[in-house]
Amino acid sequence: MTNRSPNDFIRGPSAWRGEELAKTPENWLTHILPNEICELEQTAEKFIAANNKISDISKETFPLTIIRPRLEKLKQTLLKGCGFEVLRGLPVCDYSQEIAATIFCGIGAHLGNARSQNAMGHILGHVRDIGASAEDTNTRIYQTSERQTFHTDSADVVGLMCLRTAQEGGKSLLVSTETIYNEMRKLRPDLVELLFDPIATDRRGEVPVGEKPYFEIPVLNWHNGKLTGKYQRQYIDSAQRFPSAFLLSDLHVEALNLFDQLANDPRLYLSMQLEVGDLQFVYNHSQLHDRTGFTDWPDPKDRRHLFRLWLSMEGDRELPECFKQRYGSIKVGDRGGIITEETELHIPLD
Repeated sequence: MTNRSPNDFIRGPSAWRGEELAKTPENWLTHILPNEICELEQTAEKFIAANNKISDISKETFPLTIIRPRLEKLKQTLLKGCGFEVLRGLPVCDYSQEIAATIFCGIGAHLGNARSQNAMGHILGHVRDIGASAEDTNTRIYQTSERQTFHTDSADVVGLMCLRTAQEGGKSLLVSTETIYNEMRKLRPDLVELLFDPIATDRRGEVPVGEKPYFEIPVLNWHNGKLTGKYQRQYIDSAQRFPSAFLLSDLHVEALNLFDQLANDPRLYLSMQLEVGDLQFVYNHSQLHDRTGFTDWPDPKDRRHLFRLWLSMEGDRELPECFKQRYGSIKVGDRGGIITEETELHIPLD
């Protein structure tokens, strides 16, 4: 049974307001040091020279010493701090795609266990416009150049490595789920309660064996004293095409609209333009992320491209039983991702 709202508002570093964090980028933007970069490059070169597969990368096969304290601190920032961080300064323009992918997956291995990001079993995702239509109910929004809208991914943490930026646009937006909850409680406590109902979300054709073509995880979930969000509005709307899905009432739609309105309040969200070489990590359970629409470069080799990782972290919070619908397992450190009957885990470099 899903717990409902407690009487108190949520306090703490992950219940932040964008207008305040924008004034203090030193609290969420850090710079990788030259000796840390050197360690990452040398470790990647040794890993590749040993004919290892990137899909088999681990803390043991990609050992780090110099940068490890930074990564341990990053884990605490995600779990107990503001819930996100940007690492800047990695010279990816100097790297082959293989070196960049190895470094990114190596860093990820020190943060958590990589999860499959789609039915094809991609552990390393490619975020770029492939010309897909957002109107297609089997299209994932990250495959287009359109505005994504605020959402969570199906893993504990999402990480991005920026390889190339768009000609214009494509800004990264973040907002605190906890802050939205607090604001809704002030404005319309009656509506916020409706977001604890089992609202359906479309799987967009990526259906695990024995599951429905949608899952019914509430937008907001209380469990063991923590609020966890699960949200993707376009997929909630498209799930209404299934006759057996939880039917949204007019009040549910009003609640979702208010949630969106607050997520898009410039006072609440934080906007940033990721630079080439930036690494961004976001904790899905307390934060929502988004990307503005963009115009890409005419030459395909110059077009916007980011690597993506989904990670499951040890020492993380427990999740309610309903998350099994999407995460498969809710075992801490080994949960999340998308697995269907045809899924075979691998890392595509192209």
